[in-house]
Amino acid sequence: MIQGATSDAGKTTLVAALCRMFKNRGISVVPFKPQNMALNSAVTEDGGEIGRAQALQAQAAGLKPHTDMNPILIKPTSDTKAQIIIHGKAVGDMDAVIYHDYKTHAMNAVLESYRRLQAQYDVIVVEGAGSPAEINLRDRDIANMGFAEKVDCPVIIIADIDRGGVFAHLVGTLELLSESEQKRVIGFVINRFRGDMSLLQSGLDWLEKKTGKPVLGVIPFIQGLALDAEDALTLGQQKKDVKFRIAALALPRISNHTDMDSLRLHPDIQFEWVGPQQKIPACDLVIIPGSKNVQADFQFLREQEWDQNLKHHLRYGGKVIGICGGMQMLGNKILDPDCIESNLGSSQCLGFLDIETTLTPHKILRQQQGLLWDKSTAVSGYEIHCGISQGNGLKNPALYFNNQNQLVADGAISDDGQVLGTYLHGLFDTSDSCKKILRWAGIDLTAVINIDELREHELNRLTCVVESALNFDSLRL
Repeated sequence: MIQGATSDAGKTTLVAALCRMFKNRGISVVPFKPQNMALNSAVTEDGGEIGRAQALQAQAAGLKPHTDMNPILIKPTSDTKAQIIIHGKAVGDMDAVIYHDYKTHAMNAVLESYRRLQAQYDVIVVEGAGSPAEINLRDRDIANMGFAEKVDCPVIIIADIDRGGVFAHLVGTLELLSESEQKRVIGFVINRFRGDMSLLQSGLDWLEKKTGKPVLGVIPFIQGLALDAEDALTLGQQKKDVKFRIAALALPRISNHTDMDSLRLHPDIQFEWVGPQQKIPACDLVIIPGSKNVQADFQFLREQEWDQNLKHHLRYGGKVIGICGGMQMLGNKILDPDCIESNLGSSQCLGFLDIETTLTPHKILRQQQGLLWDKSTAVSGYEIHCGISQGNGLKNPALYFNNQNQLVADGAISDDGQVLGTYLHGLFDTSDSCKKILRWAGIDLTAVINIDELREHELNRLTCVVESALNFDSLRL
């Protein structure tokens, strides 16, 4: 099990690298994260929902994502509540106190998945969540040492030296563990090191002497590693001589922002996240991404006066795309009679598309393949939403899903051709569809980023670096 001295220490990428290393040695391996809190998720072939990081790790292991790889997924809907997903299916919204009492049931679900994986694979590489030294979360812990103790799993603690204070992170984390937990720590990994290793050696020697634990490896900083983010937004970089400018709204409950990765990484596209108290800049295309709480995020959009910015953008010929919750915001109204996401009831929205959305208790989770509006350009991705949209705007669909050899319309394009909405996530991940949509938006690119090929390349690059830095043979299996 890989646990972190802090959040974002590198647990996800180390697990992915280890999965690929085991796979390359012909050992059957599977990733596992008992509990994940993230708004970036993936739809599995068994019709469930897991954290996107586990889908990435599954690819590293040469596997298709399955709900057993992440049995508990927590998706925050507000600062105090979250949707709890067990074995890929939502069981309801809970606040922290209620979920704390629910953890005994959640642990049973975790162990159920773990035992199934244990029966199928030679090695399970487990990812912890946050830090095992969070004292207030120790009781009934299922995400870190609570799980490791339950299944008698050896633990590696990883820390990020790029943040500073790496020795304090590691020594302090170990010190705050119980005696039995300390014993199961088999070593440390230091991540994102820059500079001359000889200058670090005295610190490593001190750490090993102080703790009695070996440093299993020091992983260098990997410049520009382009892998799916578990949750945090990856900010765009300023590029020279760009041909096209895209702005995307960084909503408070933004979900599946990895939809934009192929655009953000393209050398000819200047991509920018627009955050609180920022105006939408002059650009060619604005994207409204998905949201876990669409009405609350729409209220936030209005508070930032982005609705006025969007009207100005369209008045001067710009294009707008809304994905999932973003499409719902583009319509006339959102209704939530059962208080699925909030107590707001209903919201008058942007009115750029002649549609109305009603949120429903049933969440739609499915992988999709189909065609764009021209009925000739292939597109693929996944749906993950609570809501049914209706209205005259749907008579001019954005794309068609292939449902048992029948084309089923999805989304809408406005009468003036400036606004497009769809429920399909992964819209830009298919090369031909990405080119077609960008051509609609105003740019004809001869080449686009193939996100699957890029992900595979980056996994191999990551694995090569980790393999050269980590004492793989010292891992106790």
